[in-house]
Amino acid sequence: IVSVDKTGKLSRQWWKQDEGSMPSKAKAIEIKGLSKWFGDYQALKDVDLNVAHGERIVICGPSGSGKSTLIRCINSLETNDFGQITVDGIELNQSKASVSAIGAEVGMVFQQFNLFPHLSILQNLTLGPMKARALSKAEAEKRAMRYLERVQIPEQAHKKPSQLSGGQQQRVAIARSLCMEPKIMLFDEPTSALDPEMIAEVLDVIVDLAEDGMTMICVTHEMGFARRAADRMVFMDNGEIIETGSPSEFFDAPKTERCKTFLNQILQH
Repeated sequence: IVSVDKTGKLSRQWWKQDEGSMPSKAKAIEIKGLSKWFGDYQALKDVDLNVAHGERIVICGPSGSGKSTLIRCINSLETNDFGQITVDGIELNQSKASVSAIGAEVGMVFQQFNLFPHLSILQNLTLGPMKARALSKAEAEKRAMRYLERVQIPEQAHKKPSQLSGGQQQRVAIARSLCMEPKIMLFDEPTSALDPEMIAEVLDVIVDLAEDGMTMICVTHEMGFARRAADRMVFMDNGEIIETGSPSEFFDAPKTERCKTFLNQILQH
């Protein structure tokens, strides 16, 4: 495991196989004992979660259960108060080096599209790779067009965000993250700001990424998408992981009363 100490120095820790500390396949994300407070309110309570490379996790739960806070901690958008987060072998410890190293491996798509309104779609997509990856303009544009093809809107490249529908703008936001070529994608309720008729087009893009083996964690209330795309469901409530399981286990035979109640409520809508 590569870790970054508070001075920004990289070091490598070797785990002893006979202690069973390291699985045969390294984890993409490993979270141990994660806790987070906002003032007197504890948003996360001793959360443990492991995600394998290529695994697709869907996190669901009621509002205020800690779902978004959890994935924001993975990407250093929130700082954890206690616990350990390791992403692709890099331990997050809030040093600039670790935050930068993990940021380079993790892409994130938010509820809002956060596109620069004065730039074209192509310019929105090339800005990051040119600044952070030192790509030339030609290389960045070639990559941007490849990912616009991937999300099925290459014809929108020279338009401004205001000329696109909400679903198209969210697909641009996904393509923008992909242009950084992350190993892991985080989605924070990516369809919550969309009109109902636009939700399917965005979820289809995410399913396509999932089928290609992208490691991803998606916070969503779209249970049809979860059944279709997830390898594993994670149900959170009151800052804790209450239940995990395969989609079939989760939907057809939930183990806890709290999960049963949640599913009964959400599946009726």
